Amino acid sequence: MPLAGRLAGGAALGLLLAAQAVAALEPISTAIAIGAASALTGYLSKDVYCRFAECCPKEQPLNASALKLELEEKLFGQHLATEVILKALTGFRNNKNPKKPLTLSLHGWAGTGKNFVSQIVAENLHSRGLKSNFVHLFVSTLHFPHEQQIKLYQDQLQKWIQGNVSACASSIFIFDEMDKLHPGVIDAIKPFLDYYEQIDGVSYRKAIFIFLSNAGGDLITKVALDFWLAGRKREEIQLKDLEQVLSVGVFNNKHSGLWHSRLIDKNLIDYFIPFLPLEYTHVKDCVRAEMKARGSTIDEDIVTRVADEMTFFPKEEKIYSDKGCKTVQSRLDFH
Repeated sequence: MPLAGRLAGGAALGLLLAAQAVAALEPISTAIAIGAASALTGYLSKDVYCRFAECCPKEQPLNASALKLELEEKLFGQHLATEVILKALTGFRNNKNPKKPLTLSLHGWAGTGKNFVSQIVAENLHSRGLKSNFVHLFVSTLHFPHEQQIKLYQDQLQKWIQGNVSACASSIFIFDEMDKLHPGVIDAIKPFLDYYEQIDGVSYRKAIFIFLSNAGGDLITKVALDFWLAGRKREEIQLKDLEQVLSVGVFNNKHSGLWHSRLIDKNLIDYFIPFLPLEYTHVKDCVRAEMKARGSTIDEDIVTRVADEMTFFPKEEKIYSDKGCKTVQSRLDFH
């Protein structure tokens, strides 16, 4: 390469790394930073560029077998979530021309695995998982705390999604604590979830949006308890037993970010996925999995002690863990 070309490449690389640093510091500026970095690939070959910065992955079918194995080995007591997420993601990624982005709404009490599943999904679609520049996590109480600033949040959210999907069509957007989001904020992304081929020259059809919410946990628990009282196994619960109940319940829940949302009204959420309350055996599975992840020998005496310290409901039957597996790590630290 001529000297001038090498100098230009070196300058581009320096600007690239600077842009990546800006992206890491300020979320709202990430789209601009990544866009600037992407423009610099004109000075660098694709291979060189991708050695120094994460590149948007090429389109390729999802490794369904790997995802299935990970869900089955790490997610406990959630046969519905495992089945629906596997089929939804596989079908979406294998479709070369989807008509809209994939939109999943995950519901259930804390500690049942919603955040864990979003992490697994991110890791199976982007090598750096939640640390990827193309996976974006919003936490309602952190990013959208003030009710009087809803219009500002809507404007920022639209610009942020536009910029990031422009940089990578297969971007993933995760919205946590949807039950604490001010109603109306999420409606700002409605155009991006719709069946438009392009908006201002950008296609959003290959992006994925995931909502995580505790809203609907009471409805899910009621159905699970009804099955238990009828002597039926939880594995007999099907999506049709809960999906309609969830969508209507969340739509009419004033304490939900999806209250009277146009996303539901216009049928733009592809799947409402219920996460069932966890039973005693599932809590023990969580303890074993955590011990295995730490490289510890699984001691069944400690497994039992940790599980026995958890509290369960309803008051009389004591079937379901009221915190799911959420405090397993801290209790295991204690033992």
